[in-house]
Amino acid sequence: MVGELERPLVSNDVDVALDQSNNLTRNYDLDGQCHRTEALLRPPRTRGHFHKQRLSSASPCSAQGDSVVLDVSNPLEDILIGETVKRPFGHLVELQKHGRPEKQSQNLSFGAENDRPQGSGPNTFSDQRSCLSLEVVSGPSCGLHCSVLSTSTARLPLTLGRVPPSNLLLKDLEVSGKHAMINWNSNKLRWELVDMGSLNGTMLNSHPINYPNSGSRQWGSPVELASGDTITVGTTSNIYVHISSQNDHLVPFGVGMTSDPMSLRRGGKKFPMEDVCYYQWPLPGIDQFGVFGICDGHGGVEAAKSASKILPEMVTTILSDSVKRERVVSQQDGSDVLRDAFSQTEALMNNYYEGCTATLLLVWADADENLFAQCANVGDSACFMNVDGKQIKMTEDHKLMSCSERLRIEGIGRPLKDGETRLCGLNLARMLGDKFVKQQDSRFSSEPYISQVVRINKTSGAFALLASDGLWDVISFKKAIQLVVQTRERYSTDKGNLAEKIADVLLNEARNLRTRDNTSLILLDFGSTSTVPSCKVLP
Repeated sequence: MVGELERPLVSNDVDVALDQSNNLTRNYDLDGQCHRTEALLRPPRTRGHFHKQRLSSASPCSAQGDSVVLDVSNPLEDILIGETVKRPFGHLVELQKHGRPEKQSQNLSFGAENDRPQGSGPNTFSDQRSCLSLEVVSGPSCGLHCSVLSTSTARLPLTLGRVPPSNLLLKDLEVSGKHAMINWNSNKLRWELVDMGSLNGTMLNSHPINYPNSGSRQWGSPVELASGDTITVGTTSNIYVHISSQNDHLVPFGVGMTSDPMSLRRGGKKFPMEDVCYYQWPLPGIDQFGVFGICDGHGGVEAAKSASKILPEMVTTILSDSVKRERVVSQQDGSDVLRDAFSQTEALMNNYYEGCTATLLLVWADADENLFAQCANVGDSACFMNVDGKQIKMTEDHKLMSCSERLRIEGIGRPLKDGETRLCGLNLARMLGDKFVKQQDSRFSSEPYISQVVRINKTSGAFALLASDGLWDVISFKKAIQLVVQTRERYSTDKGNLAEKIADVLLNEARNLRTRDNTSLILLDFGSTSTVPSCKVLP
């Protein structure tokens, strides 16, 4: 929700220099795209969301794991942007353990055959469907995440570097343009890391794996990666490695998710991206439940990041109670879960000058594998479903121009004046965050609208579409349904993720219609099978 509320941003010189030298708003998924996350790789529970905390200057990263404390004596202003910064000889780096949950310290073993570091042991699988996930846990690009499947041959090898077309783009001036590469060895069924002749070298678990003479710019030898390894590139950028099999817990229906900050057509300048969309199926320890959500920020993206992290956690916590979980299944109603999750999320958010919409679709299955869906929302990120050709609106618009919202405010005893369409500069009356304006005006609310429960027949051609207002500003519900149906027919015989193709078509249509706001959407195709991972987040 760009432009709703603008405030001056304060950045230190280092952040400014890094941001100016690297335009790196990127998101990676299992097909080679990238997204920011904080807890996606944190065993034993996998998360599909990211929350960036404000940090003191003494801590380079909020993520747990290996972090680097570095004293930089030379200012970044003296560095040429196109050059890799040479790490000073003898520079002292102190590694501090912050105790990543469930992660044990790696024992390095060096065989007689070759003197290279090994992880926690061989990382082989009964088949070749292995998922490699990387999380940057310290350095300028802390929080960046990248994943790829061993079967995604078109996306391999995966490269790490400072400039495109590297798959994992690192905003670190000590990282070479093409620094290191990871590939799947189909003969040995393992992931292997190799230094690509980088200037400052590459370390695996604190042991160098680059060619001994870094000045020669020769490639190093391939080294096996294991889950729990830490890759260090440059001085400050530590990358945590997670490897898993992707045969279990795939979403039982098609999911397509995409987003674009969009741009002003005349100048071509990108809007700052303030949308965050995510999904997770199943929830950790709760096999029959999943969540799909969109948060559209205003005044910045931090509230959207906070909400997209906390809200699924609250749903998971509530449903961890077997009594509450069984009540949802038996009564076919998740209203109490959704209401409590929104209330607890609002209480935990510490965003006084930023806020966001929040739309969350809860999907669950009963013992007979029947699917049910129920939605809760604040703001104007809408969701609708189409079941047996019937359109079902799952959300309520909370703009001040909405009749239902004006009636709610009138019931408080402080009705809006004729023509009044904003409160404290905002055109929304319900949102998460924005604690300051809520203290100033009691007409603001974080109470969600909760939809009816929809039972889903997989043979009915049912689908659900969640999207931020960037889509709905230029495409009506009726037009969106037509596009979904037409795209289904066009690609019905194609292999691959049909839901993802439909999502891309909808996004392209919004782009062609020149939407002037961030656009994010999630398409759930209940009539198709899934080829997507169990969780994902954009951006």
